[in-house]
Amino acid sequence: MPMTTPAPLHDADGVHDALIEQNAILCSANQHLLLATFDAEDLRAQAEAANRRQNEFLAMLAHELRNPLAPISMASAMLGRMPAPSTELIHIKTIIDRQVGQLSRLLDDLLDAARISSGKIELHKQALLVAEQLANAVDTVQARVNERRQQLIIEVPDRAIRVFGDGVRLAQVFSNLLVNASKFTPIGGSICLRACVIGNDVVVTVEDDGDGIAADVLPTVFTLFAQGPRTLARSQGGLGIGLNIVRNVVEMHGGSVSAASPGLGHGTIFTVRLPLLEVTDAPLAVVPDTPLPALRHHILLVEDNQDASAMLGMVLCSENHTVIKAFDGVAGLALACTGAFDVVLCDIGLPGMTGYDLVRSLRATLAQAAPFCVAISGYGQLEDRSRALAAGFDEHLVKPMNIDNLLQLVASVPLKTAHAPQSSV
Repeated sequence: MPMTTPAPLHDADGVHDALIEQNAILCSANQHLLLATFDAEDLRAQAEAANRRQNEFLAMLAHELRNPLAPISMASAMLGRMPAPSTELIHIKTIIDRQVGQLSRLLDDLLDAARISSGKIELHKQALLVAEQLANAVDTVQARVNERRQQLIIEVPDRAIRVFGDGVRLAQVFSNLLVNASKFTPIGGSICLRACVIGNDVVVTVEDDGDGIAADVLPTVFTLFAQGPRTLARSQGGLGIGLNIVRNVVEMHGGSVSAASPGLGHGTIFTVRLPLLEVTDAPLAVVPDTPLPALRHHILLVEDNQDASAMLGMVLCSENHTVIKAFDGVAGLALACTGAFDVVLCDIGLPGMTGYDLVRSLRATLAQAAPFCVAISGYGQLEDRSRALAAGFDEHLVKPMNIDNLLQLVASVPLKTAHAPQSSV
């Protein structure tokens, strides 16, 4: 039997040393990988924390700016209710309304941009008539178009065309496109809003004969904070948010949006495509407005902002409602629990007790006898509304409120009380 010659001792030592060296290298690599993993986790946590702080800051910013906007908006509403207002007064009211509306839209766009970037936008979809969404968008921009003496041409088929989507968000898409068109179209220019069905898509176009877009700018018009060249006057300024919101909302609906322009000075056309749900030849039904009976409600207003309380009280009293005021949560709850009110309008951020706690305690005390409770708040995100309804509010309105909508809401509430204390306004 042949004998195996053992390996030289020095060769075995070399293999052993090589293995030790390789093991050390692997251990070192593993340590680096582990550290890199920890670093990545730490960076992700920091990014999430920064994003959360940004969203919290934007929400607080919106709240703090909406608070002063609310009494300004209501003061303007009261100017419009004065008997025989002069031409100058009407002009002043128009300016105030326009600027309040612009600031409110900027705040909404900022918050929407933050929610989209963090994936917090939720859609509440249902079958929607395209014509109604376009009409809502036109209502939003009509005053601006009229002021600039622009011609708005609307071409919408008589057929009932429906999509499956979120009505609030789609109206926002079309109003943003119309606002953008009006902004970049000169005084006396033309804007055309069209809708049609092509294949399985609903196609909506917004075309203007305004400034147009340069070829090198077109690819970036839907990018967040992107803006084309502007003059020093900045009369066509903005934050570069509106079109980014348009693209994101449309894509969340399974659609697409594009921009085209022959060049500077030759106008622009934006095209939105959305999946078609159905189309019927039945004419659109026109529902006549049914005026609500003029009921005099007993209202408790809980608002710590003195100016907002004063102006909202004046608006409500101008409709012959009886208004009692409280300026903190504890006093508001004590009054509300007397059962003397049909409606409670309550701010959320109150001294002494939050609006959430107030309405929870009120529901626990009066149960089914509790009045109709409306949250009035500078916090306007979806989760803020959900939290208010979960606490026991019947409705949630965001400052600055549309006064006509508020008055209609109050008018729709059945009377619960036979009498109430004298108005404190």
